[in-house]
Amino acid sequence: MQKEMSNLPTEKIILGVDPGTRIAGYGVIRVVGPRIELLQYGVLKLDKYSSHELKLKKIFDRITQLIEEFLPDEMAIEDPFYGKNPQSMLKLGRAQGVAMAAALNRSIPIVEYSPKTVKMSVTGNGNASKEQVAFMLQSILKLELQPEYLDATDAVAIAICHHYHANSLPSAAAKKKGAKKGGWSAFVSENPNRIK
Repeated sequence: MQKEMSNLPTEKIILGVDPGTRIAGYGVIRVVGPRIELLQYGVLKLDKYSSHELKLKKIFDRITQLIEEFLPDEMAIEDPFYGKNPQSMLKLGRAQGVAMAAALNRSIPIVEYSPKTVKMSVTGNGNASKEQVAFMLQSILKLELQPEYLDATDAVAIAICHHYHANSLPSAAAKKKGAKKGGWSAFVSENPNRIK
């Protein structure tokens, strides 16, 4: 009986987050064996809130609600990408930070992925548009997604990217270096011409 139980496919719930200060996207998937099921996806429209602090509180509260409802095993979040406006970058980093704090508060492991890595994982093209990502997700999930929720489909893509990366064996070189998925080193290697 014990042996038969161990042959059952394991279930994992992944919360994907696309942080933002105007619109933040989220997506929750369940993975059972090779099957990926979308449990929920949506956006937080933050433009209506007057202060940056209130926007951060709304992000923290919504991510906490999702964690309480779905009990994810892991969180995957998009790295803030390098932009020309340092103020926007700072605000985006804060949005990412409060989402991560909600997960850390429940001891949920967090992995960061660069936008290029997410797009490459889902579409095979690191420069794919949001629309191309959403189209590919419909094929992967075998269901129709709402086109007005592109930030939400980005979050679903982040969760699926994490699933794909978690199931691929890292190379011996990556193990030796202790390479981190996503993060600053991934950004530098993917964007050498943007570093001065």
